[in-house]
Amino acid sequence: MKILAIADEEYPGFYEYYTPGTFSEYDLILACGDLKKRYLEFIVTLAPCPVLYVRGNHDESFNTMPPEGCICIEDTIYVYNGVRIMGLGGCYKYREGTNYYTEKEMKKRLARLKFQLWRKKGIDILLTHAPAYQLNDMEHLTHRGFQCFRDIMEKYKPKYFIHGHVHRNYGRNIPQKSTYQETTVINACGYYVIELS
Repeated sequence: MKILAIADEEYPGFYEYYTPGTFSEYDLILACGDLKKRYLEFIVTLAPCPVLYVRGNHDESFNTMPPEGCICIEDTIYVYNGVRIMGLGGCYKYREGTNYYTEKEMKKRLARLKFQLWRKKGIDILLTHAPAYQLNDMEHLTHRGFQCFRDIMEKYKPKYFIHGHVHRNYGRNIPQKSTYQETTVINACGYYVIELS
């Protein structure tokens, strides 16, 4: 399965300079938040596959006007062609807003997914907006990651953890791909292509 992961920054080749057939090679598109509604709607209109998404911290309008044709997988485990994808959007709470969470609040969201995790026997992909704590995150609250995301990787060992939020131009040493234990970690800011066997 070939997966296109996107987040935070619009890639001109997928929108402004789109050429027919651009999305034909992908079996699934995963959006990690903070992308404009019109961008996601453009992609889902031209892609021959589903676009699954979680909300970023700047996606408050999606609560009342979600991107048409796309599938929100917030707080659920969505199974597509046998691939189990758990979605948890939002970021660390540095101000008031709909998609901002404390560590305790994010843990509560996870606790509500325990039955699904048990029933589906784990997950293959953890899809979030925010990174994990001390793993592609930053020290200040605005881009701090969640410890409970590390806990998920340690316990359920998904093949991939895909996030956005931390733009790669924020610093020199922000990797796009890294590894945590048995999980490949992808910062999908802009876009990243994954071959899932």
